[in-house]
Amino acid sequence: MDKRNVDVVVISDVHLGTYGCHAKELLKYLKSIKPKTLILNGDIIDIWQFSKSYWPESHMKVIRKLMKFVSEGVEVHYLTGNHDEMLRKFDGMEMGSFHLGNKLIMELDGKKAWFFHGDVFDVTMQHSKWLAKMGAVGYDTLILINSFVNWLLNAFGREKMSFSKKIKARFKDAVKFINSFEQVAAELAVEKGYEYVVCGHIHQPEKREINVDNGKVTYLNSGDWVESLTALEYNEQKWSIFKYEHKDFVKDEVDEGILSDAEDLKSKLDINLLLQNIKYEIAR
Repeated sequence: MDKRNVDVVVISDVHLGTYGCHAKELLKYLKSIKPKTLILNGDIIDIWQFSKSYWPESHMKVIRKLMKFVSEGVEVHYLTGNHDEMLRKFDGMEMGSFHLGNKLIMELDGKKAWFFHGDVFDVTMQHSKWLAKMGAVGYDTLILINSFVNWLLNAFGREKMSFSKKIKARFKDAVKFINSFEQVAAELAVEKGYEYVVCGHIHQPEKREINVDNGKVTYLNSGDWVESLTALEYNEQKWSIFKYEHKDFVKDEVDEGILSDAEDLKSKLDINLLLQNIKYEIAR
């Protein structure tokens, strides 16, 4: 399958290491593109819920594919989120074309873009982190139950449903939080003189222009790879939201299985050692 050339790709909230992560679908997407710059905007590895007992091969393949981009010279920026916050102490680390940071400012065709995860706006994160972590476990459990229910619905020829989206739509506080999140992000971006502000965190893909008292800004959110299965793409001076659809990825076109010899980086990068270091940091 021919790979699509894309100037900038933004993905966030993959949550590798959790049951809700759609690693196979993400791998198919990553194999279908040829980005100049890849921005991983937080919560890529879910270190909060990292477990030795659950790390499927498909999750490892995503890591290897990301490392392959680095070996090919693609500019890869890993911006930390709340679920991988332990990496924040390594802010500013660089390894070839791989950059680790907490935020990123980039100029795109003469316009400044501000990238960061967005958990800084979450009051729960600032004052009740233990509650946020409990919520993350509850969310992962909800996704697991939802997957089983959707399997039954599919078996009976019924349309799939999202528990999480129904809950968000039903409770006014959830809708209010999302609107407030977007408004605050827009106000800060205008204040700092940025034309684009790009976030993740709330698992809500979005692209819209927001007007504030002293200007306007294009607000973008990359969504997630738990439910939305979305990414942001910047190409030919335009932003768009990519939405993964199974029909667009025929199995014969994109192999779900073993990485080819050219893609297998075990000879170049010891992924197992990387994971051991992560586990060591968690245990400290």
